[in-house]
Amino acid sequence: MTFLKRIAYLISAVALFGGLAATGHASQPVEWGLGLQDAASPTAVALEEFHDLLLYIITAVCVVVLLLLLYVMFRFSEKRNPVPSKTSHNTLLEIIWTAVPVIILVIIAIPSFKILYAADSNPNTEMTIKAIGKQWYWSYEYPDQGDFTFDAYMKAEDELEPGEPRLLATDNAIVVPVNTKVRLLVTADDVIHSFAMPSMGLKLDGVPGRINETWFEVNAEGTYYGQCSEICGTGHSYMPIMIKAVSKEEFDKWVDFAKEEFAAIEDDRSVQVAQLN
Repeated sequence: MTFLKRIAYLISAVALFGGLAATGHASQPVEWGLGLQDAASPTAVALEEFHDLLLYIITAVCVVVLLLLLYVMFRFSEKRNPVPSKTSHNTLLEIIWTAVPVIILVIIAIPSFKILYAADSNPNTEMTIKAIGKQWYWSYEYPDQGDFTFDAYMKAEDELEPGEPRLLATDNAIVVPVNTKVRLLVTADDVIHSFAMPSMGLKLDGVPGRINETWFEVNAEGTYYGQCSEICGTGHSYMPIMIKAVSKEEFDKWVDFAKEEFAAIEDDRSVQVAQLN
């Protein structure tokens, strides 16, 4: 096999891996999945596009460096160069290998800053949900829909409905209407937790005594799964998050049901948070 054919096979393998890395499932992790879950929100779409851009850049950098390394190994081997070169520096080369990484970093930084700004900015949201992390479950509040509250615990294996994933399904889910900008407030009642929903590009720490804020918008109806992503004790792996995105009509019906279902729930351990002016 010639040298060029080997390089061609290597590039093909990298491209194949890159294609596999782009696959995923919209609502939950899949076995042997590589890369990101399918994007379900504008932020996740932007993150996926940024991921793909980085994949192309990193692949190109790795291929160029590999080719240069192989060229140097063969072109300047002891057999071909019995008298080694004593060159100490090359100004042009040093300028090139300094300028090119700077240009690459600038190309990477521009979309990165845009995503950070978009995720941190607060658009005109249409509703608010507060998520409170506790050892080891989540409590949710809907202040704009009657200020009802409910808890969400992970379902035991013998409680799972057909099709529900183990360690990810909860007895109660966050329900939101599709194509609606939702303001998400995250805090904690005991230790630091983290609200993470990969398919929506969400990851926000819940810190006792503070409220962190972000927003999300679900693009399609369905059930989406996430988890607490901050080690918070022995039950850390049993703090799943389940979001159900439904039509606005179905959401209104669910709100009417939830007001009655959760009307009797009272939590005396109210969370006191610091307000920043």
